[in-house]
Amino acid sequence: MGETENHHHHPPPPQAAAPPAAPPAAPPSLALSRGPTWTPAEQLHQLQYCIHSNPSWPQALLLAFQHYIVNLGTTVLIASNIVPLMGGTHGDKARVIQALLFMSSINTLLQTLIGSRLPTVMGASIAYTLPLFSIINDYNDEDFASPHDRFVHSMRTIQGSMIVSSFLNIILGYGRAWGELTRFFSPIVVVPVVCLVGLGLFARGFPLLGNCVEIGLPMLILLMICQQYLKRIHSRAHLILERFALLLCIGIVWAFAAILTVSGAYNNVKPATKQSCRTDRSFLMSSAPWIKIPYPFQWGTPIFRASHVFGMLGAALVSSAESTGTFFAAARLSGATAPPAHVLSRSIGLQGIGMLLEGLFGSLVGTTASVENVGLLGLTHIGSRRVVQISTAFMIFFSIFGKFGAFFASIPLPIFAAIYCILLGIVAASGITFIQFANSNSMRNIYVLGVSLFLGLSIPQYFVTSRTFDGHGPVRTNAVWFNDILNTIFSSHTTVAIIVGTLLDNTLEANHVEDRGIPWWKPFQHSKGDVRTEEFYSYPLRINEYLPSRFL
Repeated sequence: MGETENHHHHPPPPQAAAPPAAPPAAPPSLALSRGPTWTPAEQLHQLQYCIHSNPSWPQALLLAFQHYIVNLGTTVLIASNIVPLMGGTHGDKARVIQALLFMSSINTLLQTLIGSRLPTVMGASIAYTLPLFSIINDYNDEDFASPHDRFVHSMRTIQGSMIVSSFLNIILGYGRAWGELTRFFSPIVVVPVVCLVGLGLFARGFPLLGNCVEIGLPMLILLMICQQYLKRIHSRAHLILERFALLLCIGIVWAFAAILTVSGAYNNVKPATKQSCRTDRSFLMSSAPWIKIPYPFQWGTPIFRASHVFGMLGAALVSSAESTGTFFAAARLSGATAPPAHVLSRSIGLQGIGMLLEGLFGSLVGTTASVENVGLLGLTHIGSRRVVQISTAFMIFFSIFGKFGAFFASIPLPIFAAIYCILLGIVAASGITFIQFANSNSMRNIYVLGVSLFLGLSIPQYFVTSRTFDGHGPVRTNAVWFNDILNTIFSSHTTVAIIVGTLLDNTLEANHVEDRGIPWWKPFQHSKGDVRTEEFYSYPLRINEYLPSRFL
């Protein structure tokens, strides 16, 4: 009790304020613990020769010949499918192939000199087949003295349609409208566009190879083994096989196909199998002239019909879209930076001039940037512009001296299909690499990419499978020209990807502008935005000094 009375109660000391809770520590980066990460690379560094470096002349000649062979496959495929439907003979088919090769050489030379300046071969475009079917159907209902007369009349109509529709590309290009459209692109749009440039041509791959498996499949397997595995045997073998395995494998499998043909292996098979497998079924060697120089209006005076002109306008627009996607892939696989808007504009304008020349010289279809030849840049690791320019000399030579050109044109198409299985895959994969410049972890970007890729594959597949035997697509109104335009546009994987991807990417809000890759993309939209643009895309021989700045 006394202790209690004498005890003094002191108030407890004030409690010190608790420090704020520290934020939870970020989980350790698994990527760092598992290995290195790679920073985005605007240019591929594993190329042995980039766009403005050149191999030795002997190597350049062989590489150029490879480009000619790769381009030849699509040319022969289009002519073989279309000319018989028009009533043409084997001799007509040979002349059409010569005209296609000749115009391909002229347009390739123009594009590499004063167009895109990229190492792209300008080859025959399959986008023009729908308007051709309309012309064929119209003339099937008319009376002609002979099938050859119907063929000539069809060619004259194609000439007139291409001459008029070429002005669409000329206006879009040199009016700079096409370049302004590409300013709405971003890496998120470029990925599906370039991917579908390659994947959209899947019908030229294994479906065509399957027409003659005993030739196509050995070609596919042999090319992969020689080009990717056998090159490791010796340093000298590495150099030769990496660059020239394609020619070696074609020679081996072509000889194998000739042995099967001579030995009678295809004497008792279906006509379709004979056509695909035999080396003597093209009939080009016997029908091609020794010397024939393509000249303007070689089929006669052009015929202008409004309904066919409008249909060809859709094909001209599609070929421009497909060339744009191919130019991005070519820049990637040749060691150049992304082509700026003004370069894309002038290249499409020049493609229109090329289409005008094709109409004058009587080409069967217009040209577009060859996807297969761009894939060859990635296969050989050589993106030299000079190599592609030299390839035009082979095209001109074999287009004039028909017998020599017919010899190589008799290569069975399944051999080309095996080559395309690899080359088109390389182009599609090059499109995927553009995602490194945007945020691949953004759900918004995943949505845009997924929808663009899927619809870019699905919509054209619907239009192609809904097409009747005579070429009529799912759009069937009383206006045939309107049908041709819509059916042609929506049968193109690349065009659908551009439409869907551009709309979604520019209307869906992004959390940050960096998510879309705009900071990386923007400098390449202007001629002075990146110091390397002048290095890769400027005109040769100081032509810049003599042109108005608005054309540069």
